[in-house]
Amino acid sequence: MIVVTGATGTVGSKVVVGLRERGQAVRALVRAGSEGQAEWDEAVERVAADFADPASLDAALAGADTIYLLVAVHPEMAQHEKNVIGAAVRTGRRPRIVLHAAAGVEYRPEGVRFVGAHIAGLDHLKASGLPWSVLGPNGFYQNFLGTAPTVKAGSLAVPGGEGAVSYVDARDVAAAAVEVLATEGHEGAVYTLTGPAALTHGDLAEQLAAVAGHPVTYTALTPEVALNGLLGMGWEPWRAEGMVELYGLYAAGQASAVSSDVEKLTGRPPRTFAEFAAEHAEVFRG
Repeated sequence: MIVVTGATGTVGSKVVVGLRERGQAVRALVRAGSEGQAEWDEAVERVAADFADPASLDAALAGADTIYLLVAVHPEMAQHEKNVIGAAVRTGRRPRIVLHAAAGVEYRPEGVRFVGAHIAGLDHLKASGLPWSVLGPNGFYQNFLGTAPTVKAGSLAVPGGEGAVSYVDARDVAAAAVEVLATEGHEGAVYTLTGPAALTHGDLAEQLAAVAGHPVTYTALTPEVALNGLLGMGWEPWRAEGMVELYGLYAAGQASAVSSDVEKLTGRPPRTFAEFAAEHAEVFRG
């Protein structure tokens, strides 16, 4: 039995589908009251659980052989990862845990709270004695769908400086996760999941312009302006501050490494950003 946490999210929902396509028995953790995703087949076992409720996790992980540990961005995300690991230990079955973390987590960068939470989770996982693997994806192409309103108006404005980032398609991340979950031989491995190239946000603006049908200008926002903008859109301060920290890492060029791990795991090269943009051209056209 493979248990998928974060099963209704951008990556987790695709992991569930991919595992079922390979004939795996899957239990998907969902929020109370959720029916899961429409594309899941009837064989997917849906179990309600709360990352902050260890008792619900004990019930959800009972009988698990492998666990995909993916938690949402949240002020308590480090504790949420630890809670899942604790419940896995309490099963007494020594399930293998595949931790969905972030690119570069093994290098322990400082100053980015999202990455720091994963570092704490990984430390706890190693100390648990359970068999483990880590998937460290870079930022997702899909995040740019949220910039569509400004791209339509001819602008891409983020605090990314001039740093290049090897963004990756979330579908490639899910495909890599399915391979690690469904096969053996990954214990102690840390896989860095990136796209095929590191691109500056100026490069990304040019590629978005090519599908939008009009010029798109990249503006490198200052951290202060970016933070105020996110807060003005109603973002919670903790998350908004964390996003600006993450873009600071991007601006410093610390997310530019390109890895071959997607192709190593899936047998095919990762999608390019140009392919992603062309696929979603209607979203970006004014």
